Amino acid sequence: MIPKYYSFTSPIGELTIYFNEEGIIGLAFYGDKLEEYIEKYYGPPMEVNKEDYNYHHEIIQYLQGDLKEFTLPIYLRGTEFQKKVWKELLNIPYGETRTYKEIAEKVNCPKGFRAVGNALNKNPVAIIVPCHRVVGSNGKLVGFAGGLELKEKLLELEKNNRTK
Repeated sequence: MIPKYYSFTSPIGELTIYFNEEGIIGLAFYGDKLEEYIEKYYGPPMEVNKEDYNYHHEIIQYLQGDLKEFTLPIYLRGTEFQKKVWKELLNIPYGETRTYKEIAEKVNCPKGFRAVGNALNKNPVAIIVPCHRVVGSNGKLVGFAGGLELKEKLLELEKNNRTK
C-alpha cells in the first residue's frame, strides 16, 4: 500500500493531497510539514498525475461554496485520543463552530481542552476533517495550520453558504 500524492491549485492556493487504497490520508497547505506524518505511518509517498484521480474536485467545490459535505473516504492514523477527537470534528455541522472545551467534553476528557488542541494541531486531513470549526472558549479564532486568516475565511465561507 504505497501512499500516493499530487498537488493542485485551489481557491486558497496550492494544496497537496495524500491517499492510499483506504482513502485520503493527508491534505496539506503549501509548505506544510505533512511528509513526516505520511512517512511515519504509511511509508514514502509516490507522486502521481492528478489527471488520473479526482479527489481534488470535492475540495475545490467546497472552497467555492458549492459543497457542504464531503463524500471522500478518509483513513486516519494516530493515537486513540487523536482519532477520537478527529472523529468528533466530523460531527460539527457545516457553518457551525465548537470550542475546544466542548470537544473535550464530547470525547469524555472534560479538562482536556489542551490535549484537544494538540490533537487538532496534528490533524493530517485539514478542511475535510474540519478543525477550522473549533474556536476558543471566548469565540476567538486560535490555532490553524493554514493560519488564522485562512481559518476565518473558511468559517466565513461556510457561514455565507449555510442556507444555499
